[in-house]
Amino acid sequence: MLGLLVALLALGLAVFALLDGWYLVRFPFAVLRARLLQPRVRDLLAEQRFASRVLPSDLDLLLHMNNARYLREADFARVAHLTRCGVLGALRGLRAHTVLAASCARYRRSLRLLEPFEVRTRLLGWDDRAFYLEARFVSLRDGFVCALLRFRQHLLGTSPERVVQQLCQRRVEPPELPADLQHWISYNEASSQLLRMESGLSDVTKDQ
Repeated sequence: MLGLLVALLALGLAVFALLDGWYLVRFPFAVLRARLLQPRVRDLLAEQRFASRVLPSDLDLLLHMNNARYLREADFARVAHLTRCGVLGALRGLRAHTVLAASCARYRRSLRLLEPFEVRTRLLGWDDRAFYLEARFVSLRDGFVCALLRFRQHLLGTSPERVVQQLCQRRVEPPELPADLQHWISYNEASSQLLRMESGLSDVTKDQ
């Protein structure tokens, strides 16, 4: 019995030493919590909130939350969001899946040790290939938006229009995207075009 406990402890230590153990634990937990413990969200454009707190493992040398941790926390909030509004379930039904194709972040104020915050995620809209989402990191101490992140969630095997139609049981026109988001999309398209030219690829080659 003692040998089994030692082996399990060694396995756990190896997972956390060699892999990102907390990520591998929290990601499926966020999905299961959204699917089993939280109510379904019918409004695709509704904002959803994901509460968290800055832990010692999130800090950098300046003792505030490492900028990479914002993307990590946004991952958990985004997968919970897509689970609760039914997008991930619809993708499974269509035998399709989604990958993160682009992201950008604007940092406005540091989050400090043990500071409580919410990641407020909402779907901004979609085009023929991707969903566009926003995540706001809001301090629960004073309501200040500490960071603003945008994401392009690319779909493989289907289109956003088909996913929305399956969820709503009717055709839905996408909302008009904010002007700043349209500029970011244009930047991404120009960047892709430049990279294809540098790589010697044809114009019809699409980013995956």
